[in-house]
Amino acid sequence: MKVTFPDGSVREFASGTTGLQIAESISSRLAQEVLACSINNEVWDLTRPINQDCTIKLHKWDDEEAKHAFWHSSAHLLAEALQEMYPGIQFGIGPAIESGFYYDVDPGETVIKEGDLAAIEAKMLELAAKKDSLIRRDITKSEALKYFGERDETYKCELINDLEDGTITTYTLGSFTDLCRGPHIPSTEEIKAIKLTSVAGAYWRGDEKRKMLTRIYGITFPKKKMLDEYLVLMEEAKKRDHRKIGRELELFAFSQAVGPGLPLWLPKGTALRTRLEDFLKRIQKNFGYQQVMTPHIGQKELWVTSGHYAKYGKDSFQPIHTPQEGEEFLLKPMNCPHHCEIYKVTPKSYKDLPVRLAEFGTVYRYEQSGELHGLTRVRGFTQDDAHIFCRPDQLKEEFLKVMDIISIIFKALNFENWEAQISLRDPNNKEKYIGSDENWEKSESAIVEACQEKGLNAKVELGEAAFYGPKLDFMVKDAIGRRWQLGTIQVDYNLPERFELEYTGEDNQKHRPVMIHRAPFGSMERFVAVLIEHTGGKFPLWLTPDQVVVLPISEKFNEYAQEVAKTLDKQDIRCIVDDRNEKIGRKIRDNELKRIPYMLIVGEKEFENGEVAVRKQGEGDKGTMKVANFSDIITQEVEKMINQFN
Repeated sequence: MKVTFPDGSVREFASGTTGLQIAESISSRLAQEVLACSINNEVWDLTRPINQDCTIKLHKWDDEEAKHAFWHSSAHLLAEALQEMYPGIQFGIGPAIESGFYYDVDPGETVIKEGDLAAIEAKMLELAAKKDSLIRRDITKSEALKYFGERDETYKCELINDLEDGTITTYTLGSFTDLCRGPHIPSTEEIKAIKLTSVAGAYWRGDEKRKMLTRIYGITFPKKKMLDEYLVLMEEAKKRDHRKIGRELELFAFSQAVGPGLPLWLPKGTALRTRLEDFLKRIQKNFGYQQVMTPHIGQKELWVTSGHYAKYGKDSFQPIHTPQEGEEFLLKPMNCPHHCEIYKVTPKSYKDLPVRLAEFGTVYRYEQSGELHGLTRVRGFTQDDAHIFCRPDQLKEEFLKVMDIISIIFKALNFENWEAQISLRDPNNKEKYIGSDENWEKSESAIVEACQEKGLNAKVELGEAAFYGPKLDFMVKDAIGRRWQLGTIQVDYNLPERFELEYTGEDNQKHRPVMIHRAPFGSMERFVAVLIEHTGGKFPLWLTPDQVVVLPISEKFNEYAQEVAKTLDKQDIRCIVDDRNEKIGRKIRDNELKRIPYMLIVGEKEFENGEVAVRKQGEGDKGTMKVANFSDIITQEVEKMINQFN
């Protein structure tokens, strides 16, 4: 068989050769380092025989594919340990996740607690030291049902019943056999460091009406040093947790009376968020966008037409029934159908396009309560949404302009480390998507060409497209190296067809516009959460809720402190006064924790001279100066930051 390598070279191997044997043919060192391989862009076990001409890529630890296989295998190792320690335990699912893995289990009457994790870790290390192989086996549906049924594995049997015969495989690790598609690393020999991080509850198959299972999270590494570095990183992440900082800075809150997953924006958080919105509005104005506003609800038929109801209706908030029989409305799960209807209000000619409609539109999606997490996973959130309706010949240019907007935002907020992912449809599972092959091919080509023109080395992921079109997603790395998916751009030929959108062409005939969906921030809630964790709450001066705090040395100077604050306020400098009856050292420490960029200390000398003593966050004393001079410094610093992005 002919095997094509990433550099384009081709070598011949005997049919049945494995990825590991191919690695060994290159070098023994490579064979020791490789953990998985991709065969025709599908990740495989290294020990799985290859029987046809193919492309191959060998994956080391630094590749996501290798980590995925490593952590997937670690989930099986966890299950093997649990099986030995808790006889009769039943297993749900145990996937790899972005950082580590988890396994959902039903331990019956036993309760597995955080305090039990150390003992489970020890058992996992003991089993890993055996260097057992993970053995793949193809199995018929009837064999699978018989095997797991004899072991009373009801959760596995339920999963098997949903599978097609001829597509089922199992993996055996030591005494544990699991229903699994893989891929896995060859053996547990590489697993040298283990940390089980937490225990949580998770409803079986995400259904709140089903049984609550025990979910155990963990992470593993091929070297102990890597685990040590990870644990240091996690400690830093705890300090940067947006939920903690959000409380400290009084940015947002949640109320059980209002409902889970529905954030309340407090005055300081609202001010911060409003400045982000205003910043984007200024950029959008320069790029020719028009602001619109749409209702929070719409008739159910709107989302039936768009296709969203068929895809997400069961998992969304249920329809609102009005007093009129048969009339149903939905809380809007997205803004695009409303914008399609705005486009249709007036006839369009080819000269009118592109039409760029922008809205900070709040949408509602019913997330399972166990999936909610601070501002990053909520039930009500605001998208910085816009939809561009353009001619096909304008598509690439408009796509490139949106990429420019996202680049401006990332630069303004110091997201210097980011990458892009082209998400295409799964060619082997086209029924998941709407629209013709022709439209998909055109829209996918437009994204690929735009990235090539920008010199953007975007990663391609099959099966990650939206159901109506392909997209370009932007992943940022924060200050401590974590990846977050933020901005997105999507090309859509399908909704214009479903909503019968038209424009009159130069030939005086009716044509369909192309639609671009874009959200540079993604959602305001998620973006603010990521921004908090990226900056540790130390926002850029132009954005931070409080730019300056005035600290009077004693009550005698409270009145002067208020005068200073009023003077700065007239210059649009956001200033507060800390006039608590506390020692100045305590005030300085407390306001350092509030991450306010500038502190102005005023006492007798400052009062007599009309001055302030300036301290800058993280830099200490900056000297004494007139209030007007300080005001000029702040104003110029902010203007310089803002103007470079306009």
